[in-house]
Amino acid sequence: MAAQSSPSRRRFLLGGLGLGVAGVGALVLGWGVLPPRQRLHGSAPLPLQDGAVALNGWLAIGADGMVILAMPRSEMGQGVHTALPMLVAEELDVPLNSVKLIQGPMDKIFGNVAMLKDSLPFHPDDQGRLKTLAQWTVAKAARELGVIVTGGSSSVKDGWGPMREAGASARAMLLKAAAAQWQVPAAQCRTQDGTVIHPDGRRASYASLAQRAAAIDPGTPVLKLPQDFKLIGQPAPRRDTPSKVNGSARFGIDARPPGMLYAALHLPPRLGDTLAAFDAAPILALPGVIKVLDLTPQLAQRSVSCAAVVADTWWHAKQAAAALPTQWKADPQAKLSSAGVYAEFARLLDSEAGHAYHASGEVEGKAVQALRSVKAEYRAPFLAHAAMEPVNCTAQVKDGKVMLWVSTQAPGIAVDVAAKVAGVDAKDVVIEVLLLGGGFGRRLEVDMVAQAVAIALQCDGAPVQLVWTREQDIQHDMYRPAALARFAARLDEHGRIASWDNKSVSGSITHQFLQRNFGLPGAGPDKTTAEGEFDMPYEIANQRIAHVIADSVVPIGYWRSVGHSHNAFFKESFIDELAHAAGQDGIVFRRAMLLKHPRHLAVLDAAVAKAGTPPPGHAHGVALHQSFGSIVAQVAQVSVENGEIRVQRVVCAIDCGIAVNPNIIAQQMESAVLFGLSAALGGEITFKDGKVEQSNFHDYPVLRMGQTPEVVSIIIASAEHPEGVGEPGTPPIAPAVANAVFSLTGKRLRSLPLRLA
Repeated sequence: MAAQSSPSRRRFLLGGLGLGVAGVGALVLGWGVLPPRQRLHGSAPLPLQDGAVALNGWLAIGADGMVILAMPRSEMGQGVHTALPMLVAEELDVPLNSVKLIQGPMDKIFGNVAMLKDSLPFHPDDQGRLKTLAQWTVAKAARELGVIVTGGSSSVKDGWGPMREAGASARAMLLKAAAAQWQVPAAQCRTQDGTVIHPDGRRASYASLAQRAAAIDPGTPVLKLPQDFKLIGQPAPRRDTPSKVNGSARFGIDARPPGMLYAALHLPPRLGDTLAAFDAAPILALPGVIKVLDLTPQLAQRSVSCAAVVADTWWHAKQAAAALPTQWKADPQAKLSSAGVYAEFARLLDSEAGHAYHASGEVEGKAVQALRSVKAEYRAPFLAHAAMEPVNCTAQVKDGKVMLWVSTQAPGIAVDVAAKVAGVDAKDVVIEVLLLGGGFGRRLEVDMVAQAVAIALQCDGAPVQLVWTREQDIQHDMYRPAALARFAARLDEHGRIASWDNKSVSGSITHQFLQRNFGLPGAGPDKTTAEGEFDMPYEIANQRIAHVIADSVVPIGYWRSVGHSHNAFFKESFIDELAHAAGQDGIVFRRAMLLKHPRHLAVLDAAVAKAGTPPPGHAHGVALHQSFGSIVAQVAQVSVENGEIRVQRVVCAIDCGIAVNPNIIAQQMESAVLFGLSAALGGEITFKDGKVEQSNFHDYPVLRMGQTPEVVSIIIASAEHPEGVGEPGTPPIAPAVANAVFSLTGKRLRSLPLRLA
């Protein structure tokens, strides 16, 4: 499959986007006045078989009447392989079970526009011209980039326009084809269940009309109005559930090309160590071992320095790799410790002003000097992704071509890195994207792809499957950044917030990601560092929210809900502190600051009403947070048993705009709550002497069945554009639990994970 754009062009455009708002004017000049690239017709035909006829770049009609939909987004349990076909089926007037998915080609029309557009650091309440211009420009640039990626809770948001247009356009073509065949006005015809129907009783299936329809100009697609929806808004069952239940679903680790070999890695013991030497002789004598390889020269900046063992089974490869005698050259940063990281964070907060993402009024002027002051400091640790499916990739390099079988969130980036490592053109790389056994941002990275291709290059054309161990996954992740935040607020004589000053510090994910994957130096502000702090909805006249970027020798990456994952904990916990200092109930305190935000009020009120009153010995904690366009309020019912925090019930209300599939939204709220609760109660990656101290689920725990609370989801009816669903349920859970613990015990927990001892 051809790459969607050249790596050099992508680097140029991404570099322009990296200029931020200040660079918008430069981007507009020259090409900004031209219309945006269309997203309906691809640059190459769809890969079709058995007489199927393409009606646009997204879909085709099979000879059996099935609708064949090119799917550019990865399914990692979030339900997009159900929700996105619903958009097409709705507009095309076909049953959902008549839509068949094929993998979308590497074409620019499938690039994720919404994800890049949402990366701009504007406040949600900002409706100014600069924001409008910046969003338009970045969306236009994103169409040129055509980066195919699944992340940022953006799949439905991004597909809402082009996928509905693809369905509506195809429907118009089929209507016109039937009308021409019957020699009647198209306006007299209607569609239903894959058939065009005339009032006189004549009927024609889509399959019988497809060939004629393919030559017809559909005109401007006319989309259905919400009141005419038949599928959208209905709780349709997940399409991927049966195959996952019966075992036929294929994940990345299930790839089995003929003649496949297996590979395992020997990774550095400490952060930054470089492989100096190894003794292959005793390893080559072990059962099943075929090769012992030093991958460091081939991988450059695309992976840590490492060796690999290739064998006839993965167990042989794994055992041999673990036994490989190695010598390592220590990096100067090998003495890194978690204590040192937080000490450096504190120094930076003391000495640096940081970039102000949002400011209004004054926080230290005469108007607020005489008011009561409250200060607090919060911190959050590094976190691993710990997806259930181990990190893996299967690769074959043969006759100047590369074949990849991989569960990835970023197939376009995977193709590029495979081409670079193998020394071929991107058009000579073919990728099969399989189901992901969890992603959470880890599979936005392509280090495993680079490693697998580097191994396959030395295996004489045989396909090779690389699988990491759980210990390697936890000790060599691209971690959720650690962060430190300081707050200072003043309350007036009525107990209202008169000023709010918040400064935080962490590493920049975006800077590292651009360097790792595109060779671009990190520069300028990074929205992900301060999101969830600067974009809060609370109506506070005087506020300043700033962030200091710390150089991070720890590799960091996108983790489910990114900066919101810890910044919501900081912000919502401090809001609760201020409510207590003002002698007010936390809910009443929040409601008074949301008078101009009716959607936020409605979400908060719905969650509180459903939660009711906690039983004796329990307490409720509340948190309200907006992320990825969606507003979520959660009420956690908490008890303390034998010194341990127990969460029995969580009520979660969400306004995510139009609810395409309420069933999936409820599932995602449950998933996000449990994911966030695992981190809140036990998630922590610590460093000592440059080495990660955790290694597996015994010391990096996730919730067990007996710890799992009941999760009650409330979906607020809305006519707004669909927003994110996969991540917004994660950020509010940690502060909701912490606030409940304070109500119950009087102890204010300001560090994650939450521990009473």
